[in-house]
Amino acid sequence: PALLEHRISDVVMRKDVMLHFPYHSFKPVIDMLREAAFDPDVTTIKITCYRLAPQSRVINSLINAARNGKQVVVMLELRARFEEEANLEWKLRLEEEGVRVLVEIPNMKVHSKVCMIRKKVNDKQVLYGFVSTGNLNERTAKVYADHCLLTAHPRIMADINRIFSYLEQPKTGAHFLKNCDTIFPSPHIVRKEIYKLIDHEIKQALKNKTSGIILKMNSLSDEGMIEKLYEAARAGVPIKLIIRGIFCMYSENKKFRRPVRAMSIVDEYLEHARVWVFHNKGKEKVYISSADWMLRNLDHRVEATCPIYNEELKQELKEILNIQLQDNMKARWLNNELDNEYVRTTKRKVRSQVETYNYLYQKTVTPSEIGSH
Repeated sequence: PALLEHRISDVVMRKDVMLHFPYHSFKPVIDMLREAAFDPDVTTIKITCYRLAPQSRVINSLINAARNGKQVVVMLELRARFEEEANLEWKLRLEEEGVRVLVEIPNMKVHSKVCMIRKKVNDKQVLYGFVSTGNLNERTAKVYADHCLLTAHPRIMADINRIFSYLEQPKTGAHFLKNCDTIFPSPHIVRKEIYKLIDHEIKQALKNKTSGIILKMNSLSDEGMIEKLYEAARAGVPIKLIIRGIFCMYSENKKFRRPVRAMSIVDEYLEHARVWVFHNKGKEKVYISSADWMLRNLDHRVEATCPIYNEELKQELKEILNIQLQDNMKARWLNNELDNEYVRTTKRKVRSQVETYNYLYQKTVTPSEIGSH
């Protein structure tokens, strides 16, 4: 509600905000860009675009910003599958309006979904923007389940700025990615950082201390990541996986101290988000990402994996994951036989997408409002 009642930049500069599509409207993302386009204190907008809606309001806002004298830089991926022709048309349209369009990184797609807005506040330059697991597409946001962090966190925004510095000079700017402080970018960084996180859980498990890993993503096929998860399972780390698509891992093995709990949810909305949770001695580390654990995403694409620092938002993401892990209506087991059996328990029926809607709805109204329905 705060996003609808106040200037978005004012809200985001006070605290991080998480949008959960399609349960939340995509409108605040459009409003953030539109507001920036007409704000006289905004000097720069930089954004990555992969799949855009027809008559995209994202593009309209960027064009308005350019017309109003802002520096607008758009990384537009021309090789997005099935979107090549549409994105080429957007490129021409944007360039006609004076937008700087970046399109070429040799042998690498740009799949990250990030935005950086530079604004003058009290004679200082302030950065704010967003990191998303899904496309900047108001049409698919109605049917794809994704998360989008609106933030002005200085360390996160400094890293988003570094990502754009790399995108603007990819042949010589790899050091910008390697110097990221909080975001794990692909390529160069994310793989070794994930290994470190898993290794930490392995060490805890081998000491018979509490450990745990929860991973949600579209696909899990990278050999190195799978081997590292096997190592964790052999050490006794509890591993819970929600994988919608490609899954190339054994979930049961006699060498595992406990089975890997792996499931897939296919329902009305496409489960498109990537969320990773590591127990970390009780001080859980939570990340959202544009990257699946596939060789192409980890080593041959520009992706962004972002930590969540706000404790309330961390809890919100964990609660949504817990709801999904309880699904016994639309979830299927990913076992060694891949027989695709539905998860069936004697507990009350849980359809996670309905329960997620109910959970988020209750967070937006007061108890008295809930009782009035």
